[in-house]
Amino acid sequence: MTTLVVCLDRTDDVGRKTGLHSPVVGWEAVRALVTDVGLADPEDSGVNSLLETLRVAQNLRDENEEVVVAVVSGDRESMVSADRAVATQLDELVAEYDPDSAVVVIDSAEDERLVPIVESRVRVDSVDRVVVRQARDIESTYYLLKQFLADEELRQTVLVPIGLTLLVFPMLASFVGPAEGAAAITTVIGVFLLYKGFNIDELVTGLIHQVRESLYSGQVSVVTYVVAAGLTLVGLFAGALGVSALEDTPGVVVPTMQFAFDSVPWLAMAALTASAGRLLDEAIGDGPIRSSYLNLPFIVIAVGLVVRGFSAYFLEQQRVIDPFVVPAYEFGVISNEQFVVSAGERLALFVVTGIVVSLVGAHVASYFSTSREEGELADGGPETPAAGERASEPSTGAESTSELTDGGPPTSRTDATDDAADADSSSSTDADSSE
Repeated sequence: MTTLVVCLDRTDDVGRKTGLHSPVVGWEAVRALVTDVGLADPEDSGVNSLLETLRVAQNLRDENEEVVVAVVSGDRESMVSADRAVATQLDELVAEYDPDSAVVVIDSAEDERLVPIVESRVRVDSVDRVVVRQARDIESTYYLLKQFLADEELRQTVLVPIGLTLLVFPMLASFVGPAEGAAAITTVIGVFLLYKGFNIDELVTGLIHQVRESLYSGQVSVVTYVVAAGLTLVGLFAGALGVSALEDTPGVVVPTMQFAFDSVPWLAMAALTASAGRLLDEAIGDGPIRSSYLNLPFIVIAVGLVVRGFSAYFLEQQRVIDPFVVPAYEFGVISNEQFVVSAGERLALFVVTGIVVSLVGAHVASYFSTSREEGELADGGPETPAAGERASEPSTGAESTSELTDGGPPTSRTDATDDAADADSSSSTDADSSE
């Protein structure tokens, strides 16, 4: 009975610190690996895992079992590539040693995720997780604090907010009072935690990089984005003016509807300007225009119409705005008297118009997408030779055999002719010698 005692290292700490390639197989090889890893990083818990692997193997040998000791490491590129690397190495070990069971040694929850990969290839009798005991005294605490202070990222993330809090709180408590100071400090800490939790710093960095690349490449969308930002500010200002012009109204529904009614046209124009700039960049570029950019302007108009219609409906019900009056007109033989459109009719008109606009946008995007796919198929299709060309091309048995069997290079007509000539000369020589 052969037992595989395998130490799993998903993040390839062994290979990174020693430069060795896994799998490492054999008692002496793993024993030498312990020394190499210990000299490279004495604080690494992987040293204890390797020693535990040797200890388990020694105990099994004392019980007269045949033991294979191995260390399997993953990859540092990604978790998927690490798991695949471990699976490949396990397949090699199973194919070479054919173990009946396995004992898995790990030292972290990250390595424990590799246990199902081992179980899918060989029976796992035991999973040995190594837990390193730490000395809980003043010296150990000082050492951990020293390591913490040596990490620049942790210092900026933890110590800077604490220092600012201790510095600002006495000043706020002296000027505005302890309660207000504590409220201000907790607000700032909450904003900081949200800032870190949502990775806003990475988003801002990516946005700055994208703006820089757009400026250097001369994209039209840079100008349209600036115009869209200006229109957005105008829309917010128009909405705020509309709300400020209202009389004292209870609740927040009417002010919200008034803000939406006054700001939606400007916000829709801002979104249209930004989408138009992005669409122009796609049209100027070498690649095909994506259907999402074609459909976006229609979606913006449709949403703007629907929001405008609903806000107007609520405001008209509250008699904040007047009903919509269609004036009398006369155009040739067509004439119409003045009439008033009710709130429900106006809402239905806006909603139906928004739906129609969105359907038109979907149809336009689908039409251009289908046309592009048909053009790609027409350009990239295989060229069919003419009938005369097919008839003029000779086909030999050697070519057919080569193409149908192994896909190797076909035998040229010159080689076939030479072979036939050699065969004829050989036949003539045999005939002369027989005579």
